[in-house]
Amino acid sequence: MTKLYLKGDRCITAKCALERRAYAPGQHGQRRTKVTEYGIQLREKQKARRIYGVLERQFRKTYATAARKKGITGDIFIQLLERRLDNTVYRLGFASNRVQARQLVAHGHIQVNGKGVNLPSFTVKKGDVIGVAPKSKTMKHFVEMLEKRAAITPPSWISITEGELKGQVLDDPKPEDTHLPVREQLIVEFYSK
Repeated sequence: MTKLYLKGDRCITAKCALERRAYAPGQHGQRRTKVTEYGIQLREKQKARRIYGVLERQFRKTYATAARKKGITGDIFIQLLERRLDNTVYRLGFASNRVQARQLVAHGHIQVNGKGVNLPSFTVKKGDVIGVAPKSKTMKHFVEMLEKRAAITPPSWISITEGELKGQVLDDPKPEDTHLPVREQLIVEFYSK
């Protein structure tokens, strides 16, 4: 089992479910089974879906887009997932996890280049400025996140404006910037069958 850090700060503390129990819940959670190659590929796909909070249809469409582009499909696929607005908001430190970032975007608290965007799947591009809407800056959540942001080091493809709830996309994300426990090659193998 892999720790996915889906609950934000809770997964860092001892309250994380994986720290308490490293096996599946229930009466039969501790039995041993041999996982097939298909099962390993499926588990990697499901892990990536859970990390990014994307449903199957949207995940498959993102893969199809990555497969059409030139280059290494797995790297392009992860790059497209990283460039989603909800993930970028999380990486900027406006939210403690991707679910919360998705909700902030959907509720209209985030702007891209000065315009309100409420689609979590919006793809940011190089040069985009992502910030909090002026009406939302005084919210308790954003005041707290501004204080916590000092401890956050963003990936190299994003810059954070110090003292403001704003950041800019500098470049396309690189595979080594993600630091995720996902082997994208297995996802490519899963979908290429």
